[in-house]
Amino acid sequence: MTGKIPPAQPPPADCPPPHRRPHPHRFLWQWRPNPLRRPSDRLQAWITLVLALAVLVLTPAATHAAAQAARDHYRALAQQQALTRTEQSATLTHDAPRHPEPGSDEAKEARYTVPVRYADADGNIRTGRADVQPGLPAGRTVRVWTDPHGKLAPPPLTTEQVRNHTLGWALLTFLAVPLTGLAAHKVTGRLIHQHNLNQWHTAWVHTARHENPRHP
Repeated sequence: MTGKIPPAQPPPADCPPPHRRPHPHRFLWQWRPNPLRRPSDRLQAWITLVLALAVLVLTPAATHAAAQAARDHYRALAQQQALTRTEQSATLTHDAPRHPEPGSDEAKEARYTVPVRYADADGNIRTGRADVQPGLPAGRTVRVWTDPHGKLAPPPLTTEQVRNHTLGWALLTFLAVPLTGLAAHKVTGRLIHQHNLNQWHTAWVHTARHENPRHP
């Protein structure tokens, strides 16, 4: 066979990669001695290991810390609200809407916001809006909570609400730490992959120039 050997060229972009069956231990190949293993492959393996260990260690620690901080915060908030908020009577100035299903369990839990009139600590008559049961007529007296400034406010946090807030922050932290580790793994993997592509392109250009010195 005679003739000039053409310069090396990369495979066409539209050429599909050959189908390969995944090896059962393909995630461990970066740790085994291999002449095809690049320094970036070893770096990626170490990053994966470090991130996995960090997630395993930080998830329970961060969850416990977040739960403890949330519990202390909401307990202190509940105590502060109990000391500064006052429960008193207020009078409805408008009828409360009726529930479509009176007497149902949903109607017992439903609340409607209606205007009310009440007196603050100084005896001044004020108006505001409070959540009341459905179907209450105007003139009915209800119990409301006011803050130190005499404005209507939600009731102090209950023990159950403090527990629910604590569990919510603990669950959020428990999910956030692994997701953060996964995102870091994805970002570093893309950066390493882009680095490998750049090296691959440089190697092809070098090979082409070596095979064909006249090639620019």
